[in-house]
Amino acid sequence: MPIAKAWSVALLGIEGRVIEIEADLGGGLSRVTLVGLPDAGLKEAKDRVRSAVRNSGQPWPDGKVTLGLSPANLPKVGSGYDLGIAAAVLAANGAVPATKLLRTILLGELALDGRVRPVRGVLPGLLAARAAGYERAVVPSESLYEAALVDGLEVAGVSRLADLVAWLKGEGELESSPEPIAAEPPEVPDLADVVGQPEARWALEVAAAGGHHLLLTGPPGVGKTMLAKRLPGLLPALSQEESLQVTAIHSIDGSLSKASPLVTVPPFVAPHHSITVAALVGGGSGIATPGAISRAHRGVLFLDEVCEFSGHRLDSLRTVLEEGEVRIARTKGSVRYPARFQLILATNPCPCAPPRETDCICSPIVRRRYLGRISGPLLDRVDLRVRLRPLTAISAHQSAAPESSETVRTRVLAARDRAAHRWRTHGWRANSDVPGPVLRREFVLPSATTVLLDRALDRGLLTARGADRCLRIAWTLADLSATPHPTPDHVAAALDFRERTAA
Repeated sequence: MPIAKAWSVALLGIEGRVIEIEADLGGGLSRVTLVGLPDAGLKEAKDRVRSAVRNSGQPWPDGKVTLGLSPANLPKVGSGYDLGIAAAVLAANGAVPATKLLRTILLGELALDGRVRPVRGVLPGLLAARAAGYERAVVPSESLYEAALVDGLEVAGVSRLADLVAWLKGEGELESSPEPIAAEPPEVPDLADVVGQPEARWALEVAAAGGHHLLLTGPPGVGKTMLAKRLPGLLPALSQEESLQVTAIHSIDGSLSKASPLVTVPPFVAPHHSITVAALVGGGSGIATPGAISRAHRGVLFLDEVCEFSGHRLDSLRTVLEEGEVRIARTKGSVRYPARFQLILATNPCPCAPPRETDCICSPIVRRRYLGRISGPLLDRVDLRVRLRPLTAISAHQSAAPESSETVRTRVLAARDRAAHRWRTHGWRANSDVPGPVLRREFVLPSATTVLLDRALDRGLLTARGADRCLRIAWTLADLSATPHPTPDHVAAALDFRERTAA
């Protein structure tokens, strides 16, 4: 009985696994059997592939066709295996030679007329193929802009199944991968647009320098959203490894831009407060897909009007903020998505939110209940808390031009370089990444420096987690002031950021 093989890639999260596709042609009634834990979309591949093969002028084998996808115990999701299945069947039937299929990864969905359609997850799939030692990949022509980001792998594109058949027979060539184009990074709003709010601007600079989470509280129209949107312009550009990881997540999500597929600027994600938990942290049936927090990986997750989010949505972030990844278990498998982001929260001080606080009609209980939607454990994980006040005069701020993002970013990058140099032996690059035990043991500060911190702990004004976060903020303030170690003033300023409440 003729047997032929082809290879594709299955994705679990952003991790890929090479899949061996076997086609066995045997006697018996004419039917197609697909085994190897396919999902509903993949089960339909046998009908798509059969029509595509026939409409491409190739014969479909008579009798029974058994298709096996190995490893058999790994769930297979999606339509990206169509091209590999068609190649394996054609090779088993003797329509094409199988020599070029060796060490080649095939990705693509087939239309009934033989067209090859793009699929999600091409980038992480090809990264997994390269890591597994494969030399060549054939992808849909529309996905070449994404596939070109992978170095060390020969990538070609195909727009129709007939083109793949001609290439396998040695009668034609596939579309070559274009050279990656260095596109201009997307424009980020400038901090110079923000009028006033010096305290909030300083908190934003501290947050950018140390990778800290930030809560902005104030009445409508004082600049909370404007400040949050300008944080990506203060952060350092993504490294090559970070860019590929972030781009891989966006590839799975299907939100890559053809003009500039490689994500080089920290992403900014701002979901609406009506978002579901599954859309926020990731989920769905079968193999879970990434949520908004993973799309914000290495960037900023902004929750505007955070008190309008339901409590269980907000509390779902608590573990992620500590661990930097989300783990989602489903019946067909457990996946992990990276989710190391800076959290920026913005809220009004009360439900009525008048421009002037004196016009508020909310009772103290109503205000406390409204702000209490941010649970204590979540609030304890937010390093910096700032209250914004309404502007009293525009003309007072017109004489001196506010600092631009470029000016502030220069100080931020210098502070980040100092932190990266200090933590280089441990592999950390920002103060927010440093575990508390390391700060308390290997980089312990004199008792005279931490006396205020000890007093706050003794009075119950601060948790142990909050004390660790104060130490991280103090190191960031020291980096911004170019001092080798935090001083008592730095610890006091860090404690002042933590002790402020949203009210």
